[in-house]
Amino acid sequence: MTVLVALAANLVIAVAKAVGGVLAGSPALLSEAAHSVADSLNEVFLLAALRRSSRPADRQHPFGYGKERFFWSLLAAVGIFVMGGCFSFYQGVEALRSGTEEKFSGYVAGLIVLGVSLLAEGASLLRALHQVRRQGGGLGALKDPALRTVVAEDGTAVLGVTLALIGMALHMVTGQVVWEASASLAIGVLLVYVAYRLGRDARDQLIGEAADPEVSARIQELLHAQPEIDCVVALFTMKMGLHSTMVAARIDLVPGLDSEQVEEVAVRIKRSIARMFPETDQIFLDVTDRPAGEARESPAATGERGGA
Repeated sequence: MTVLVALAANLVIAVAKAVGGVLAGSPALLSEAAHSVADSLNEVFLLAALRRSSRPADRQHPFGYGKERFFWSLLAAVGIFVMGGCFSFYQGVEALRSGTEEKFSGYVAGLIVLGVSLLAEGASLLRALHQVRRQGGGLGALKDPALRTVVAEDGTAVLGVTLALIGMALHMVTGQVVWEASASLAIGVLLVYVAYRLGRDARDQLIGEAADPEVSARIQELLHAQPEIDCVVALFTMKMGLHSTMVAARIDLVPGLDSEQVEEVAVRIKRSIARMFPETDQIFLDVTDRPAGEARESPAATGERGGA
């Protein structure tokens, strides 16, 4: 619902800004129109992410499709950079190079469009923040890449419209297009920065981000507390989706356990981890008799080849 509200708002605003920007010849307004078009396309990406990431696991993708949400969020960040940031830079540079003249009616139309856009973007941002509060608030709720992207887009849109309003108002008062061109360039800088941050987060999740350090530490403590485990050689975690985490542990058991006891211990440990951390739906235990000191020096344990 949050994504749909943002999509509806951005579509209406994009049309209004584009028409107003063409009629007024305003570079700042056209930059904001490109921003809204990029946001609208990104909402479509996010809707695809929500739908495709919820598909169940199958033979071709045994760990499920949870990472689809990260992939489409990365595309959304690229869309913000290309369609929003680059076009805003172009509009700002073109306005500084060639200059532009606006009639009083153009200023009025542009300011009205931006005022309405500010109200619509603000309403969409409030809806997104309400969703954040419903999901617990804070950084934990923003781990959802779809929700994080909507909040970033709406927050950036409110700030971008404010910059465009200031630039257009100063242009109208002073007659100097440099104010509106500067606003367009500032919007471009803002969009590029937001796109970089969103893209970096999506990239980290897509290539295999470990679970939160607190979760990893608690799993480590749980394993060390098991009387049958002599040493935890290595612990690996990876987020497979928004509510899916893989846990793989290489453990050295105490001597004297037969095969049936090893099986019972493994089953009990897996159930304990799953019960304490419901998001850990993929748990693997590798029982090894390798000396703990030697194992800790291996590339997998030290992290030289993707170890944790």
